[in-house]
Amino acid sequence: MSKTIQCLIVDDEPVAREILENHLSKIQSVHVVSSCKSAIEAFNKISSENIDLIFLDINMPEISGLSFAKSINKNIKIIFTTAYREYAVDGFDLQAVDYLLKPISFDRLLQAINKYLNETTPIQSIVKDEFEFEKSDFIFVRSDRKMIKINFCDIDFIESLSDYIKIYLNEKTIITRETISNIEAKLPQKDFMRVHRSFIVSLAGIDSFTNEYIEIKNREIPISRTYKDGVLKRLENN
Repeated sequence: MSKTIQCLIVDDEPVAREILENHLSKIQSVHVVSSCKSAIEAFNKISSENIDLIFLDINMPEISGLSFAKSINKNIKIIFTTAYREYAVDGFDLQAVDYLLKPISFDRLLQAINKYLNETTPIQSIVKDEFEFEKSDFIFVRSDRKMIKINFCDIDFIESLSDYIKIYLNEKTIITRETISNIEAKLPQKDFMRVHRSFIVSLAGIDSFTNEYIEIKNREIPISRTYKDGVLKRLENN
C-alpha cells in the first residue's frame, strides 16, 4: 500500500475548512491530522506532528499564509487555497505544489493531490488506488461534443485562451473548454514545462530558445519573467 499522506488544513473560515475536510475524507490514502483556524495554531501542530502536506489559506489575520509558508520546514509541501487569484504568483514563487481557487471542487483537489504525488513519490513506488492512475501516455479532452484522445507525444505546445485552451498537435489543433492550470496538472512534468501564464511547451518539441522565447515549428513562444529563471535553468541543464 502507498504511504498515507499526513495533511494539515489551515484556514480562518470554518466553511472552507469543512469543505476541504469533506473532500479529503473521501480519499483513503489521505489523513487530515488537524484542521486549524490560524497560522499560530498550525505552528503548534507541525512542531508536534509529522506533516507531509498543508492546505493553506493565504488571506488570514495576524499571520498570512505566505508568511507562514516562508517560516516552516521546506520538506513540508504546500497547496495554497484562496479566493484571490492575484496571489497565485507569490504562491508559486514559494514553490507551492499547487494553487486552488475557492470554491474548490473535488475533481480539482484530486488533481492537486496527484501533482503532490508526482513531485514526492518515485515512479516505481506509486501504487494505483482510488485517486492515483496507472501511468499512461495520453489524455482525453472534450471538443466538438465528443471526447478526443490526445497522445502526449503529439503535443507541441498548449496556449491558454481564458476559459479555453488550444492544444497544438503535430498535424492539427484542438480547442477545449479547460483552464491551463487544470491541463498542466494532467501532463507528465518530465515532458512538459510551463513557460508563461498562457503557454505550456513540450520539451521534446523545442527547436531552439533564447532568454526571451522558445521556438517550436517556427512559432516563437514567450518566456515570461515569472517563469524565466526556472525555465532557463531547466533548458540549460538538459
